[in-house]
Amino acid sequence: MTIRNLDKMFKPKSIALIGASDTPGTLGNVVTRNLLGAGFEGDIFPVNPKYATVSGVAAYPDVARIPFVPDLGVIVTPPDTIPGIIRRLGEKGTRAAVVISAGFIDVQNRNGRALQQAMLDAAKPYTLRIIGPNCLGVMAPGGFLNAGFAHIHALPGRLAFVAQSGAVIASVLDWATHRRIGFSQLVSLGDMADVDFGDMLDYLANDSHTRAVLLYVEAVTHARKFMSAARAASRMKPVIVVKAGRHVEGARAAASHTGAMAGSDRVYDAAFRRAGMLRVSDMQALFDAVGTLSVTQSVSGDRLAILTNGGGVGVMATDTLINKKGRLAALSPETLDRLEDVLPSTWSHGNPVDIVGDAAGDRYAAALENLLGDPETDAVLVINVPTAVASSSEAAQAVIDVYKEKSRAQSRPKTLLTSWIGEGAAAGSRQLFTDNGIPTYQTPDDAVRAFMQMVRYRHSQEMLMETPPNVPEQFRPDPGAVRAVVGKALSEGREWLSEAEAKTVLGAYGIPVAETLTAETPEAAERVAADMGLPVVLKILSRDITHKSDVGGVALDLESRARVREAAAAMLGRVREAFPKAVIEGFTVQPYIKKPHAHELIVGMTEDEQFGPVLLFGHGGTAVEVIDDQALALPPMNMHLAHEVMSQTRIYRLLEGYRGTPPADLEAVALTLVEVSQLICDIPEIRELDINPLLADHDGVIALDARMRVAPVEDAATDRLAIRPYPKELEEIIRLPDGLELMLRPIRPEDEPGFQDLFTQLSMEEIRLRFLHYMKILSHSLAARLTQIDYDRQMALVLTDPPDHEGRRELYGAVRISADPDNERAEFAILLRGDMTGMGLGPLLMRRIIDYAGKRGIGELYGDVLADNKSMLTLARAFGFRARPDREDPGIMIVTLPLSKD
Repeated sequence: MTIRNLDKMFKPKSIALIGASDTPGTLGNVVTRNLLGAGFEGDIFPVNPKYATVSGVAAYPDVARIPFVPDLGVIVTPPDTIPGIIRRLGEKGTRAAVVISAGFIDVQNRNGRALQQAMLDAAKPYTLRIIGPNCLGVMAPGGFLNAGFAHIHALPGRLAFVAQSGAVIASVLDWATHRRIGFSQLVSLGDMADVDFGDMLDYLANDSHTRAVLLYVEAVTHARKFMSAARAASRMKPVIVVKAGRHVEGARAAASHTGAMAGSDRVYDAAFRRAGMLRVSDMQALFDAVGTLSVTQSVSGDRLAILTNGGGVGVMATDTLINKKGRLAALSPETLDRLEDVLPSTWSHGNPVDIVGDAAGDRYAAALENLLGDPETDAVLVINVPTAVASSSEAAQAVIDVYKEKSRAQSRPKTLLTSWIGEGAAAGSRQLFTDNGIPTYQTPDDAVRAFMQMVRYRHSQEMLMETPPNVPEQFRPDPGAVRAVVGKALSEGREWLSEAEAKTVLGAYGIPVAETLTAETPEAAERVAADMGLPVVLKILSRDITHKSDVGGVALDLESRARVREAAAAMLGRVREAFPKAVIEGFTVQPYIKKPHAHELIVGMTEDEQFGPVLLFGHGGTAVEVIDDQALALPPMNMHLAHEVMSQTRIYRLLEGYRGTPPADLEAVALTLVEVSQLICDIPEIRELDINPLLADHDGVIALDARMRVAPVEDAATDRLAIRPYPKELEEIIRLPDGLELMLRPIRPEDEPGFQDLFTQLSMEEIRLRFLHYMKILSHSLAARLTQIDYDRQMALVLTDPPDHEGRRELYGAVRISADPDNERAEFAILLRGDMTGMGLGPLLMRRIIDYAGKRGIGELYGDVLADNKSMLTLARAFGFRARPDREDPGIMIVTLPLSKD
């Protein structure tokens, strides 16, 4: 389940409080006082057999005696009573509950887990949703709801905060209330027996009262649901997350470089980045983000101007900005000239703009007015250091007045941040900024960090909307060849593929590999090396059966047959001496490839316990773990995502070329990541993979060494992935009666240009009928949302030219469904180019999407159709849809088709 019945949780019309109490100091009493004291306008039913009334409100001995059906149950009774209470609430008709009680998964309660499962079993027949157990409770200040035991009531606002920890909720509430920051919801998830982060993101994404979502995460459950919900929510509003346990890693010993370097926190980082969320480092950063988001729109770029009356603090703020990869704005000549006219001759004559320690309010105002008008500046940070010769509060008021005036004159004013350093007058000035909706921070470092948070968030949003380039057409993987290699190894009981087998796998997916030949003895290695041509690289293939690990060595740049034989004999001797029980499989010989400007990279994959397969890219070679220059990403990948993960590493700057060194073929490197991603999506038996080194230069890439671990699996290939990959199985060739062949396939993110072309070929009347109103252009953001879909929740099938079509492939039509998170209903829409009508393509698209929806288990299809769109209404009726007028707009017909859910 996801958002089903969560409206009863956060917008209840009546509440039953089970465990209500008048006894001071008890949990039941605190929750009672909070619930009654918040001003809730609906009915509250205290339940406790010990009381006739609680706080002056009539109490009931049990749930069954309540005269009405409460929307929400709040429970503060011992754990062993709760399964029964949940069952009785469900029978009563209640569909949501907050279980505040702890002790379910406490080690001191051996039956806790069984009780928790019994609670879930009791709720399931009634689809009754549960938050908790072991939680602080929930608040929805706009609805005067405080169903928990926090020490103060939250102020109403448009920020939602969701956390597993009740202590964190309480501290954020205290901090925010002091700064008059309000919330739409505060939710303590506790043990997340039912409602989890994915559910809350789905709910809050569509909550019109929530402008931004803040998360405190210790761990996520149901990774695919979480990723789908997070990606959807991030497209609609800011989502900011702080993740606890940054340095707590899994205990599993890794058998590859990739496994050793892909720690759990790095995986969370990759997941948050892929979802478009902004991750902050700690609670202070989260507090700063709360303060910034509550008053500021998104920043337009990363160029910061710094205005200060203290040169030293301006320089330190600049250092922080550069360290965090921000940019100091290069002020335009016109702005510099205007500043010369209004500032004393002792000003800094550049950015940071130091207006000297005796700067009064009028000097701040004059400088700020010019900086806010500078075309080369995206944001301004104003700093004040208290001095004896100028008033800090006067300067603050001057800044506020100028910014208000500029904001009225500009449709999108520049972002303004402030830092008044110190206490006393500075504290009063900071409160003045807060009262006037201007972000303010105790230190310039905090302000710069907040600014860079905004920049990173903007970048993540651009990533979500950026159209990826096509994968080159020559990429034709051969999964059948890989299954044969993997199947042979598994049938022989082997966990690791040989180097030759691993390279065969890579070659089947288009990755260039260095030729490798095998030899059983030193003499055979000598002959193979002579046939291959010298110099060569020699490796011994041996396995320690005691520790189940590869053992041996490698010799590089062997330039003669004699050196090959000597190296082979030496390797053999060392292995037999050090590992008496080692199994010697022989040797591999490959050409010694040495290029003057090549870079050693690593591309790998390992499995995370929570998020499944994770890809790694970075600086490779024998010192890979010492250099520690890697970035992680979740598959599936496209070329855009591949370039993005590459850009997160230090070696990427070398790959771009430097000091006369030619750049590497970045497209070839990115394609390798895409090819490995596709391999992982296709072949679930591959559980760990290393390509190290992958040699990259201006001519392309070549894999010099590869390792792969395999294991049998029972589930489908895509089940282990946190993000559902492109469903290739839905591709089919359509043959029309006149001989024309078209391909029907799922839409891809790189189809956006084709979708834009399809839109331009529609007449205005066709646009009105299909989009329900006239549109002159299809915006990039809308086109991106239509093409960059989540295959786990949406599906769009497009008609296009077949793969062997020469020239540019066009899109001729599309059909899509978008399901709710519960898979109960899905909205459909069809778009067909005018010159393609009359060929039976409309019915074909309708049939395919109905069949797909039925297989997905969707309960009902529906769509909005203009009343004068006779052809669409006729098509819908032909497939059994029922049509009725929209109650709010008679010009629209709502068509619905129930589907059987097997």
